[in-house]
Amino acid sequence: MKRVLSVVPHDALAGDSMPDERFDPAWEPAPRLPRREISNWSQYMAIASQVVGRFHGQFRLERFDYLHPESLQPATPRRLRKPYKASVAYADWGPPNAPVLLCCGGVANVAMRFNYLASDLADHFRIVCMDWLGRGRSGWLADEGDYSLPTYVEQLRQLIMHLGGRPVIMLGSSMGGSAAIELIDRHPGLVARLILNDVGPHIPAQRRKRRAETIARHFVFHTPSELLRKVGASHKNDGPLADDVRFNLTFHQTRWSEDDGGRIYRHDVRALQAYRHDAQRSLQQWRQWRQVNCPTLLIHGLLSDTLLPPTIDRMCRGKPITVMHVPDTGHSPLLADRNQTWFIRGWLLGSQAAAGSWSVMHAPPREPYAGNPVHFAPVEALNA
Repeated sequence: MKRVLSVVPHDALAGDSMPDERFDPAWEPAPRLPRREISNWSQYMAIASQVVGRFHGQFRLERFDYLHPESLQPATPRRLRKPYKASVAYADWGPPNAPVLLCCGGVANVAMRFNYLASDLADHFRIVCMDWLGRGRSGWLADEGDYSLPTYVEQLRQLIMHLGGRPVIMLGSSMGGSAAIELIDRHPGLVARLILNDVGPHIPAQRRKRRAETIARHFVFHTPSELLRKVGASHKNDGPLADDVRFNLTFHQTRWSEDDGGRIYRHDVRALQAYRHDAQRSLQQWRQWRQVNCPTLLIHGLLSDTLLPPTIDRMCRGKPITVMHVPDTGHSPLLADRNQTWFIRGWLLGSQAAAGSWSVMHAPPREPYAGNPVHFAPVEALNA
């Protein structure tokens, strides 16, 4: 594996520093299966029907009306501020009366990122996978300044109230984990257990800036190969992914745009530009972290440049945290691997994985298309 040397200044505020030797950002795990070649959009949609069909009928696509308060509209003149509604989409898996596992992804993620995890856990839990405002199938906010960490915390609070108001298990990947930490600090009674996917109370500014510059632009994919190459490269740190897992992710992150003549990302570019503005400094949540006293599972990609060893060490001081290390993976594990979902299931059920550090090796690839016969998703599901 190629490495590059870089001298990175110490982050005095956090007491953490980036490693002097960091991994080449161009690094990508070798695929375990040959990459699929797709010549046209008709072929792309035919494959999508099989890949997406794996989960067709397993979940309910639901919505609720989020009410955006005046206090979270900093860029709007005071005389023009008033609460307004925006639709929030979420996928609802499993028995309605089972314990709720609420999953939320990173700054550019969509709810369908968690399809494999949700499918594996839906026999014991109700898994609710949410699209952030301005992403996926959720509505957009009125102003770029309305997209902020406090807004995402309020979105989580309102969704939990919509689900009945009882404490939930929170799983947050990247930005989702940051929002979860903030939620517990402000509303400690809403979270019973916490899973942080490759994120902690400190994220170095260098990493945040690099990510922000990559995503805060509008892309049009005119061919399937261009789409799979670009989106696949942007998820190179998710771990060694089988081709169908990668395809599922790229399909749900994009939609067809007649105006652009290709597929585009399912997000409001202003939301990512707001993140770019905020990413000029390190994220510091150590004060909020002191209020996190619920059972916690910390998932760590061993090649991550976001969750660093000094941060993990500091997080574990005085707290009975279970740490799950994932090899050959950066920021952040996709959690589609059966060994990873098995470990998470055991932790949730209390049958294994006590406090301490554990390494979870990669499982053999899943069958590309589950079921016999193979399930196909209908056209209306593909265009939703």
